[in-house]
Amino acid sequence: MNEPKHTNALINESSPYLLQHAHNPVDWYPWNEQTLVKAKEEGKLLIISIGYSACHWCHVMEYESFENEQVALVMNERFINIKVDREERPDVDQVYMNAVQLMQQRGGWPLNCIALPDGKPVWGGTYFTKKQWIEQINHVANFYDQRPQKMLDYAQKLAKGIQQSELVSYNKEKPKFSWQDLEKTLETWSKQFDKKNGGPKRAPKFPIPNNLLFLMRYAHLKKDNKLSDYVQLTLDKMACGGIYDQVGGGFARYSTDKLWKVPHFEKMLYDNAQLVSLYSEAYTCYGKELYKEIVKQTLTFIERELRHDNGAFYSALDADSEGVEGKFYVWKKEELKRLLGQDYPLFSKYYNINHKGFWEKGNYILIKDQSDTDFCKKENLELSVLQKKVKVWQSQLLEEREQRTSPALDDKLLTSWNALMCQAYSDAYLAFGNKYYLHCAIKNARFIIDKQCQSDYRMWHSYKNGQSSINGFLEDYALTISAFIRLYEATFDEQWLDKAKHLTDYCLDHFYNSQNSMFFFTSDLDPPLIARKIEINDNVMPASSSVMANNLFTLGQLLNNSDYLNMAQLQLNNIKSDIPSYGSGYSNWAILMLNYTAPFYEVAIVGNQALEKALDFKQYYAPNTLLLGSTTESTLPLLQNKMIEGQTTFYICKNKSCQLPTTELEKVLNLVQ
Repeated sequence: MNEPKHTNALINESSPYLLQHAHNPVDWYPWNEQTLVKAKEEGKLLIISIGYSACHWCHVMEYESFENEQVALVMNERFINIKVDREERPDVDQVYMNAVQLMQQRGGWPLNCIALPDGKPVWGGTYFTKKQWIEQINHVANFYDQRPQKMLDYAQKLAKGIQQSELVSYNKEKPKFSWQDLEKTLETWSKQFDKKNGGPKRAPKFPIPNNLLFLMRYAHLKKDNKLSDYVQLTLDKMACGGIYDQVGGGFARYSTDKLWKVPHFEKMLYDNAQLVSLYSEAYTCYGKELYKEIVKQTLTFIERELRHDNGAFYSALDADSEGVEGKFYVWKKEELKRLLGQDYPLFSKYYNINHKGFWEKGNYILIKDQSDTDFCKKENLELSVLQKKVKVWQSQLLEEREQRTSPALDDKLLTSWNALMCQAYSDAYLAFGNKYYLHCAIKNARFIIDKQCQSDYRMWHSYKNGQSSINGFLEDYALTISAFIRLYEATFDEQWLDKAKHLTDYCLDHFYNSQNSMFFFTSDLDPPLIARKIEINDNVMPASSSVMANNLFTLGQLLNNSDYLNMAQLQLNNIKSDIPSYGSGYSNWAILMLNYTAPFYEVAIVGNQALEKALDFKQYYAPNTLLLGSTTESTLPLLQNKMIEGQTTFYICKNKSCQLPTTELEKVLNLVQ
């Protein structure tokens, strides 16, 4: 093997994305204090280039510009060049994404910024061709040489804009939440619904599980059948579209079109974890076998391709293989005919090997456009016969596909994304009662506690090659707390509640902003960036602040902790006025508002069969409930002195008072519906 011609400082990093650039002729450095000191000492501008390992256009820009000697010459002479993995350093990404959005009114990855030696940004954008890139960076460097004061003044103004954007003021009005607030939110939001294809009326389309969770719960509690139909339409279209891997299971990051047909082929752990939770809840709500199958296949995919032996999960699979986007996942007609033989005509109808499934260059994306029941009627087939055939087809194609060159794996383990997987397994267990799912949830939780959580409850963000690294961000704590609360609901093992409380108290010590009762994204132990951000907007992942507010509400109920409950209420009150105009960006906050608006119940179950009865209860959809229980005497406030010897008893509690006990599930369901 030939020795690489160039090696830069990224060779000592563990991030797969940074290592992809370790042999570029560009003299890249990682983001750290030493690099920033070097820039100040040399008085050079910084180029801060941010991406992630599965990003297609990041690869394109690397190939066109960062592997080019001519481009590297300019970058190395005039700049200190920093590469950032946005998944490792979401704090850095937030600041510079905010800067580019303020400058360009849009953002994306690769994200490229030029900043002063102190880190204040002065220019930025996303993908550039080689010609554009050389022109732009030379232009900025020349401007800095000729008119440094003007650039300093601009940087100061932009930094102020970054610090002030997404500022959250303390709302002095008394907290009051009503159905009217949520109805106004839906009125504005529903204008964006695509009633034909599901999701929003635009492309690209991202599956945003939090949006659908809120809409599903709201529709159920308000008995809004039209909204319920829209949620199911979206779930069905995603499950049948090209965004879902019809052969191997699992979802791609987004669809490039309005039909959920052509995906951007990378597969992210955070998407798939949240979609497992979403489809598990949707199955409990709607009872569709399709949703159960989606959960089962997606978890099988995750275990096959993203699981580490220690019970944790890798971050992502690339969109590209052999340098071509989607090559691993698409099919040519001739190879399908060869593989499927006599079954090809039926297969081609089922998966639309026609104009509907055609993509480009003779390649087809497998998509379905009707339910299995409708397809069987049309083709005069027994449903059981079709289902057996589909399993055989999937197995044949999966075997064939495994002979291809696989997309690259991003094998770092992130605490926050693993917490989403822990919760996903708990959700799947509660929906389907499969004990293997619970085993996986507990094993994953043990990884987080044993490897990523220190004795004082300080968390690490990343894990690779046996080493934990990077001080944890609010997302790590918030999503872990949420996962542990859910694991408690699945097991009634109070150690998870105890750990959730310790992690919450750590956040109050190191992330809490007493001026507005919100949480910063970064710890007070981290070196300061040009702005200390509060993550408010829910996106493809819910905002860490909204997750913490929901955690405080839930833990407050479980532990009868009025401080937690008051904080949750204050935080929601701070955000309340923003929700109606942008429901899709505040859907996790809206879920919390639902808990304050609809009647909310704690369902306490005590007795030898508490866990079995809990699973029985979870087969019915009651999103306005929280489960707690014990098979022995418990010190939890809502469980104290509730044990009746020789029987398993339900108590329905609301606002700290409980109804008379019952042993009948039907009575419980009547009370909480």
